[in-house]
Amino acid sequence: MGKMSPLTDKTYTCGPKQALKAFVAATGLALAVAGCSPKVAIRGNLPLPSQMEQVHVGSSNKAEVQRLLGSPSTVGTFDSQTWYYMSQRKEQWAFFEPEIVDHQVLVLYFDDRGILQQMQHYTKDDLRKIALQERVTPTSGHSLGFIEQLLGNVGRFSPGQGSK
Repeated sequence: MGKMSPLTDKTYTCGPKQALKAFVAATGLALAVAGCSPKVAIRGNLPLPSQMEQVHVGSSNKAEVQRLLGSPSTVGTFDSQTWYYMSQRKEQWAFFEPEIVDHQVLVLYFDDRGILQQMQHYTKDDLRKIALQERVTPTSGHSLGFIEQLLGNVGRFSPGQGSK
């Protein structure tokens, strides 16, 4: 018989300190891997393609569309004959700003009789960037100046109030 290797004869045991170190390392690795997955937020109501196939331009009415697709996300502000179904998917990685990864809008146009006349589908590629203007709207009225604020409390306290 041949000699056995010294590595195969020995049995190694793990003490409490080594077990704690291994546990901490495994937990740290698991947290690091979990931190690499994005936080996903889905908003809105976009009908499925199978639902949209059941809606027909020229024959479907508002009641039928609402039964098949559900309530619209919003109705046109100036034209109640326009319905919008909107959906947006955002992903956020760690501390970075959320990013829009999918944005879809289905627009349905009805005539005065409530019959569907046109369907349009928009995607993220159709979005336009709009610069946000952060301004303050001035209001009419009197705003107190520094001196008015400073002297405004003079005479408001009755004698006898205060420290003894």
